[in-house]
Amino acid sequence: MAQVLPSGVRHLPFHLDQAAQEALVEAIRDVVHAAPLYVPAMPKTGKPMSVRMTNCGALGWVTDKERGYRYQPTHPLTGEPWPPIPEMLHRLWREVSGYDFPPEACLVNFYTDSAKMGLHQDRDESEFAAPVVSVSLGDDCLFRVGGTRRDDPTISFRLQSGDIVILGGESRLCFHGVDRIYPATSTLLKKGRINLTLRRVTKPPAEVTAS
Repeated sequence: MAQVLPSGVRHLPFHLDQAAQEALVEAIRDVVHAAPLYVPAMPKTGKPMSVRMTNCGALGWVTDKERGYRYQPTHPLTGEPWPPIPEMLHRLWREVSGYDFPPEACLVNFYTDSAKMGLHQDRDESEFAAPVVSVSLGDDCLFRVGGTRRDDPTISFRLQSGDIVILGGESRLCFHGVDRIYPATSTLLKKGRINLTLRRVTKPPAEVTAS
């Protein structure tokens, strides 16, 4: 019996075909060349996360011991502005988000075989009317999603390369995470998994939404 996802969670298996995945990987390589991957740190403790990350877009999500979770327009190590979001990701956002304004941030997470991501909410944005659109590339992972409280029941399902997950509506603030990576389950990358997370950070200007 198929699992019933929480209301507002959409899973689009194999939404990107092989050619689209390969083109997107090349675009992300250009992003990483301009904005190198680095190891983020947890607030307060300074404990390094198990993923490496970078961003593209007008804003990028970052975290460190001193200032915690936040968005900023520059890379924390190089001080340079983030590179733009590739056009094919803008097209994907227009296709699946159901939101009239463009994303401002694309978080790029690289998972090695042993990397995980604990249950968390994406709540550092000001605009919760926009969904979070997540793209999987490379090795499979076990994705877990629950409700808007940390102790709500969760369900887990496998994500494969080319899959899209959309967290919107009632589940925009649901807790979610990655429990494990399944090594050598994709030939798209030499090894590992890339996760791209498209987000709208700020509310659209009032004069735009009123027109």
